[in-house]
Amino acid sequence: MGQQETVATSLAHTVREGIDAALAAVDADLARRYPGDPGTRQPVHTVYVPGDAFAADTIRSWGDQALAALDEHAPDAASLAAVLGIPDELAGPVYDRVRAKLEREPIEDLRIDFEDGYGVRSDAEEDEAAARAAALVADAYRDGTAAPYMGIRMKCMEAAVRDRGIRTLDIFLTGLMEAGGLPDGLVLTLPKVTYAEQVTAMVRLLEAFERARGLESGRIGFEIQVETTQSILGPDGRATVSRMIEAAKGRATSLHYGTYDYSASCGISAAHQSLDHPAADYAKTVMQVAAAGTGVRLSDGSTNMLPVGPTSHVHSVWRLHHGLVRRSLARAYYQGWDMHPGHLPTRYAAVYAFYLEGLEQAAARLAAYVAKTGGDVADEPATAKALAGYLLRGLDCGAVAPGEAARLTGLTRADLDSLAGRSLRSA
Repeated sequence: MGQQETVATSLAHTVREGIDAALAAVDADLARRYPGDPGTRQPVHTVYVPGDAFAADTIRSWGDQALAALDEHAPDAASLAAVLGIPDELAGPVYDRVRAKLEREPIEDLRIDFEDGYGVRSDAEEDEAAARAAALVADAYRDGTAAPYMGIRMKCMEAAVRDRGIRTLDIFLTGLMEAGGLPDGLVLTLPKVTYAEQVTAMVRLLEAFERARGLESGRIGFEIQVETTQSILGPDGRATVSRMIEAAKGRATSLHYGTYDYSASCGISAAHQSLDHPAADYAKTVMQVAAAGTGVRLSDGSTNMLPVGPTSHVHSVWRLHHGLVRRSLARAYYQGWDMHPGHLPTRYAAVYAFYLEGLEQAAARLAAYVAKTGGDVADEPATAKALAGYLLRGLDCGAVAPGEAARLTGLTRADLDSLAGRSLRSA
């Protein structure tokens, strides 16, 4: 402070004070709209199971089916590496960790589907299925068999199905409350959003439920599913998805891209509907820019090619799925949908190879940055934040062991959280 007083300046304090006052509203708006990373674990995938098919053993069943697929079609590290093009030096670690993941935690995020995967049923049938889903989810969290994240996808806010979607959500949330309360890992998905006003309606719905059940305001968040062209660009040329994030009033947890509904809305023929279509890339780029800095996460969609049947077909689909997952990861879409147990081996193989192959370089760069020893890359704070985030995602999903990260970086988990801006991390 003393040195500042002796250095000659020309501007009066009132100039700085005036600028502070003029930008106070901007400062507040930036803090509100762009709070940064929410500090929670992001799952690497979401699994959709129809409401009538979900059962107490669904998660374990998916893991067992995925392990059986490995045993039949890639019984060892060398065979899986050959199919997917995994480098020899990573083949063993990737294979072993994928198998361990399928045994320990085969599904990271599960959505019980009452929309497209469930279809239109009688009101009595859907009422019963929604109540049953709540009971099963509550039991799973109580006995420790739940996925880290679980919830439902309700029907959308379009007029034809709006009342049904609202009732299903009410039954599900009420069932959870009656069974002991909302679990920390609760996730809700609002599909086929076209107008920001539909997001506003969802907010009103959740506010009303929170008041009715005496919950803290803002307790319940939800995902917005981007499945229509109107959710990307509105009739005025504005990015509708940005308006949707704003309309959610801090409740939006993520944006999920819907591959096939969005492709169809663009007029793309069925044979060319895919995650890597240029139309998909455009939509996901708009989503990415709209969500950047807001704390709203991103999820890519799915492939409808299923790894079933003879080994030659399974290997072909595995290569396709593995390549699509890797492509998404490189584009900072760290989550996607999986539609079949046979997708789990390639989901985790792609994710684990992605983090393991860059582990040593990322760790070395971060260690050099923290120690201020330099190196062959001049990293800045924003890059250090990204490096820490990369290591944390690898730790969260099981690709990287805690001891590996600590040994290579000399940093604790708390150090990584701080560097990544995850000081509020809760999962």
